[in-house]
Amino acid sequence: MIKEVKLNSYLKEGVTEAGCDEAGRGCLAGPVVAAAVILPKNFTHSLLNDSKQINERNRYFLREEIEKSAISYAIGIIDNKGIDEINILKASIMAMHKAIDALNKIPEYLIIDGNKFINYKDIPHECIVKGDSKYYSIAAASILAKTYRDDIMNELHDKYPEYHWNKNKGYPTKQHRKAIKEFGTTPYHRMSFRLLDEQLSFDF
Repeated sequence: MIKEVKLNSYLKEGVTEAGCDEAGRGCLAGPVVAAAVILPKNFTHSLLNDSKQINERNRYFLREEIEKSAISYAIGIIDNKGIDEINILKASIMAMHKAIDALNKIPEYLIIDGNKFINYKDIPHECIVKGDSKYYSIAAASILAKTYRDDIMNELHDKYPEYHWNKNKGYPTKQHRKAIKEFGTTPYHRMSFRLLDEQLSFDF
């Protein structure tokens, strides 16, 4: 039996609010993908929660529900080369900025999952730790970011099946690191990351 989840519909009353989240920060390969979502104030969904709490089938079901119901939604992507150039934290925030840029309605307030963000133009924002399990719009953004990134990694898996990106999605699993050791890196690996356990640790 699936436990029904009840999140908050909004943080600020009476303003157009966009929730933002990203997926793929901790991966060794592939892009970081962010989403920005503006939902109707009365939007609710019994399944919607932090994407990490939801199985794959329900994530894709929810993606359809979100895209059908949202006032506006958009995706922003920074590839692995961009991540290596500016670091993963900045890349995650820049991906969110790209997603906000692509919205067809300008939000009046931004709610951001996590505790760090760089001001976007003159739109006020609030960072919310574990926001994807507290607010519908951030949870919706987490679902879109996760599923769109998974789609990318599934496509890359077809080019490099030995890394099993269809399963690990680029995260640092033992299987992924074993493949890097055996086959080397690809053009999609993040070279600024610690790709093998025996490498020296690095600073995010």
